[in-house]
Amino acid sequence: MAARPLVARQPNERLQSLIHEAGCSHAGLARRVNACGTERGCDFRYDKTSVARWLRGQQPRGRAPAVIAEALGRKLERTVSLDEIGMADGRYPASGGVGLQFAPTVAGAVEQAGELWRGDIGRRDLLGGGSTIASAALVEPSRDWLITPPDAQVARASGARVGRADVVAVRAMTGALAELDHRFGSGQVRAVVVHYLNSVVSGLLTGSYREEVGRELFGAAARLNELAGYMAVDTGQPGLAQRYYIQALRLAQAAGDRAYGGYVLAAGMSHLAASLGSAREIAQLARAAQEGARGRVTPRVQSMFCAAEARGHAQLGDARTCDVVAGRARDALERAEAQHGSADDPDWIRHFDGAYLADELAHCHRDLGRSEETVRYAEESLAGHPEGRARRRAIGLFLLAEGRLRQGEVEHACHTGAKAVELLDGLRSERGAEYLDGFRQRLDPYANEPVVQEFTARAECGVMA
Repeated sequence: MAARPLVARQPNERLQSLIHEAGCSHAGLARRVNACGTERGCDFRYDKTSVARWLRGQQPRGRAPAVIAEALGRKLERTVSLDEIGMADGRYPASGGVGLQFAPTVAGAVEQAGELWRGDIGRRDLLGGGSTIASAALVEPSRDWLITPPDAQVARASGARVGRADVVAVRAMTGALAELDHRFGSGQVRAVVVHYLNSVVSGLLTGSYREEVGRELFGAAARLNELAGYMAVDTGQPGLAQRYYIQALRLAQAAGDRAYGGYVLAAGMSHLAASLGSAREIAQLARAAQEGARGRVTPRVQSMFCAAEARGHAQLGDARTCDVVAGRARDALERAEAQHGSADDPDWIRHFDGAYLADELAHCHRDLGRSEETVRYAEESLAGHPEGRARRRAIGLFLLAEGRLRQGEVEHACHTGAKAVELLDGLRSERGAEYLDGFRQRLDPYANEPVVQEFTARAECGVMA
């Protein structure tokens, strides 16, 4: 592929340093870049000579710099920017790094978020929305959030005037979209969320507003961004979800809302790590949420933070620590309910009730191989989730089916799984499909049993009796 020189054609010492850190040979890096490019639809044919040219100061055109950064990032298990590889000279779009930075300034935060929304609509292939992300990169933004001082000011004096009514509208839209997501799955709704962020919220953030209104506006934008992150998970795009969660975390910082920042870490990024099987990162992110929001959260929020941490310990197989932290989660929720419900809770946590906590604990016990407890908490969760939480109920049914299967109740498990599939028929949810796939894999040892064959055939057809 044709290349052009860096300014003044200086040796690329940054790239040389990263190659050394990664322990890659020139040929090895070329192979990694070619493979990564293939995933992005690029027909790269680099070799060790190509890498030598990059080190002498040549820079490949188009999308290649972003792919080189991604290939090195995978090897190093962290996010690598174009600047780190010495290829951010301002003449190439840094699409590979869009949304991955926790901006140091409010203006930078607005720019990062806007670039992510524009990129999601117009350049999806450049945003790395696929399944491959470095799990360690999930933790880096939490460290930035923990040590970054509060933003002194967010008010703006230029642009169209933004008032409290605009903030109320964003909040109402977020609530409506979240309700649709619960009922029909993210596949039906995500495009609407991204369009609204790009066409409406972006304009509001670049408008003029007083300090108080600005803080509220950033808080509303953070909530909708977190919802967009969850929807990316539910449509099978964890790499994209990571970017939305990072920006939601930064927008919450601009809002001055440490509690919601912790929620993004524990409810968003920690659960993303769970879906990727990154057990250590689950617990790290949940603990970062607790530390960074210490003294600023209600018992209900603290319960959710502890439940997220417990899931990490369960995936690590640390039953003792999981039980201790899960106990804290139960105690905190009991305190919340003793304080007459959710009167003091922010509205973004009021959904976290006994049913949600039971759902989290069912996951913990499943991962620890405890069938009796899995069944008990899955049943408790299903008893509390209303019909409108269709996706959540489907997941609960699969957890219950797995618990029954571990107890040797194959027929009962298949019957329960069939109910879950009935709910999935009305959803467009990658998460739901993943739970179905997991349950079907656990049925493999019983593949010759008629009830299992019947379930499998009907699940494949999407028609359940």
